[in-house]
Amino acid sequence: MSHPRSTGRELAQIAVFAGIIAVLGLVPAIAPFGNAVPITAQSLGIMLCGAILGARRGALAVLVFLALVALGLPLLAGGRGGLGVFAGPSVGYLIGYPIAAYLVGVMTEAAGRPYRLVPGIGINILGGVLALNVLGIIGMILRADLSPVAALVAAAPFVPGDLVKAVICAVVARGVHAAYPGLIRTRTREREDALV
Repeated sequence: MSHPRSTGRELAQIAVFAGIIAVLGLVPAIAPFGNAVPITAQSLGIMLCGAILGARRGALAVLVFLALVALGLPLLAGGRGGLGVFAGPSVGYLIGYPIAAYLVGVMTEAAGRPYRLVPGIGINILGGVLALNVLGIIGMILRADLSPVAALVAAAPFVPGDLVKAVICAVVARGVHAAYPGLIRTRTREREDALV
């Protein structure tokens, strides 16, 4: 199914959520045990993009954010930016950001309405924690010359915080969807629109 041209409202939503990811970069990053990849609050923004905007707009918001980073704006946690960050050990996470937002969005859309907390948490864990960390681990193996086991150990400190972020995202998304129930297109709504 082809998507309609983005409206001004959609473009504003994409820009706002790209800004939310950037603002979450202001929260100080933590590098436990000298880990080459810092723990940041920005993965919460990635989950929020998918859970609130849906797959397409959520992934587009993340791509806008990454484009600004590539242009040199210091929007990543710790004031990092520029093309060099895409050659570092965190490249797997950066590449995984739009993929995670898309996966969270697809699953959120498939779950339908109303947005439910427990399925939302599960969706955030699958798309925003598991998928993102798998890609991050691959990036550390390739760019930090770590063995798979060492990369897995390096990623382990991220998991407890990521699980907390998955819960926070679901709570926020439930509130937003309760206030704006038509914010994302569910599979059911798309079928109903196709029949009209």
